[in-house]
Amino acid sequence: MAERRAGLSVPEEADTRFRTPANADERTLLTDLLAAQRATLELKCAGLTGELALRSVPPSTLSLLGLVRHLAEVEHRWFRRVLAGRGDLAPLHGTPECPDADFDGAVADPAVIEAAWAAWRAEVAFAEEFTAGAPDLDLEGVDSWRGVVSLRWVLVHLIEEYARHNGHADLLRERIDGARGL
Repeated sequence: MAERRAGLSVPEEADTRFRTPANADERTLLTDLLAAQRATLELKCAGLTGELALRSVPPSTLSLLGLVRHLAEVEHRWFRRVLAGRGDLAPLHGTPECPDADFDGAVADPAVIEAAWAAWRAEVAFAEEFTAGAPDLDLEGVDSWRGVVSLRWVLVHLIEEYARHNGHADLLRERIDGARGL
């Protein structure tokens, strides 16, 4: 029997992404599942530098670096701009003239890569702190696209957003160096 190739797999004892009890309270389940999805994105990008900017298949501009930039933008939008009520803050990358700058601007420049990771980590830290300090999951914000949204909805949406993009990251990473796995 042939072995499965899973070059990105983490030894079970070292993988802390999916340790949440299946019967935890709602906030714990949602925040831990989102943390696991965030950690999976980092794992998919581990050990890469300039390769992060490699595109998928033309004409797509999809890349691992673009995903990092995009997910920083998503975190920024939902937690800072919508839930924290800071709609006055500009998007991190997109502009009316270049709405896809998160992907289009993902180039193999070390400064761009460093800035992308710094922005993503800052937005994740803000979101985690904001969520931990929220009185409950019914806290609301107003979004131009969805209208009134709750913290609960945002957490579920972010889990979905990361899960979808982590599927893209699986394929992108395999295309870069053949690595597959969790």
